[in-house]
Amino acid sequence: MNNDLVLRLDGAQPLSATSVEELAGLCDRAEDHREPGPVTIHVTGVPSADWSEGLTVGLVSKWERAVRRFERLNRVTVAVASGDCAGTALDVLLAADVRIVAAGTRLLLSWAGGATWPGMTLHRLTQQAGASAIRRAVLLGTPIEADRAIALNLVDEVSDDPATTVAELAEAAGAVDGAEVAIRRQLIFEAGSTAFEDALGAHLAAADRALRRESAS
Repeated sequence: MNNDLVLRLDGAQPLSATSVEELAGLCDRAEDHREPGPVTIHVTGVPSADWSEGLTVGLVSKWERAVRRFERLNRVTVAVASGDCAGTALDVLLAADVRIVAAGTRLLLSWAGGATWPGMTLHRLTQQAGASAIRRAVLLGTPIEADRAIALNLVDEVSDDPATTVAELAEAAGAVDGAEVAIRRQLIFEAGSTAFEDALGAHLAAADRALRRESAS
């Protein structure tokens, strides 16, 4: 696994310009790196109660755009989580293609202004698990335990040996073309909100691209 494409993100640290720069830098390296393989982020931590002091909407917007860029990279993205995860740690975890958590991991929404933070993680939670499944987490701040996260398809695996799981994923991801990954991910994103007739053209275009690549190989 290429260490240039690995980032360790501490969710206990408040959102800052440094957070944006670190994630953007990872995306830069992923886009510049020619060899195949996944982008991996290790996340853990919950921000303190005063994490939002001095925070501006402008900085939040920059962070959300960086997370969205990570979410749309032309590579398989992997998040490995441990302990309690909230804030930036949860943001990135829910934006990854593959989510691996250690036993005992919990997903939590951070707090600000007397309630849970209403960032795009709330949007991702609802899209991925459904409104009724995450209502208590969003409205009351109830932690989502690892087993519950698995049941809701918010994470893919609870592992006692995340390093081995990541190594196996890296080998599998090395055989997948990055541009093709991005196309299929976009088809997944659009499937929930696009009618069959409207989606057909995009799927046919992707199929035609795959056939042309097969013929050329």
